[in-house]
Amino acid sequence: MKWRLVEGIAAGLAAIALAGTLVIVPARAASERTLFISLGATARAPVGWKEFCVDYATECDTVPLPLADALLTSEAWNELVRINEWVNDAVKPMTDLEHWGVAERWNYPDDGFGDCEDYVLLKRKLLMQAGWPRQALLITVVRDKQGDGHAVLTVKTDDGEFILDNQDTDVLLWSQTDYRFVKRQSQTDPNVWIALGDPRPAPATASSR
Repeated sequence: MKWRLVEGIAAGLAAIALAGTLVIVPARAASERTLFISLGATARAPVGWKEFCVDYATECDTVPLPLADALLTSEAWNELVRINEWVNDAVKPMTDLEHWGVAERWNYPDDGFGDCEDYVLLKRKLLMQAGWPRQALLITVVRDKQGDGHAVLTVKTDDGEFILDNQDTDVLLWSQTDYRFVKRQSQTDPNVWIALGDPRPAPATASSR
């Protein structure tokens, strides 16, 4: 039975705030891994984002902001993990074709169903409502081992770039994932997209969508 996720966001945030399990911030001892991905040239924004901006014009009609990373305190890490887990549990996976009858549509999962981009949009929204800087929350296009497109949320912190993913319950450093990183939003302007320079070998079938 479908339900209105929007009506449950406030209650969900309260539950997140009350969660008592302490999560330890990853040690910078993971310094043997690359903490920050290299950036390339300006890239074409995904069609899904452009269409999202038509429906949610006020969210995309933003002014450029100065660069800002999130400060990864233990409290911030706990909040990041809890919001990621809450959205992953609250939203049930459904393809756009099943959901909307179209191949691609980015939207908030207001009825409790959505695909990868919808999970990302809700996590980004909840984190901004919790006070995280917009410049640190970057919608990111990746390719998996099969070369299929996927969307995740990159959270850029002073301790590295971490990935929130509906396919993984753990919040991982970007270089700990198995993805090839293709492009993401610019920190200064969410409507500008930047190609990503991934030092790891890319699958032969992978290409930017």
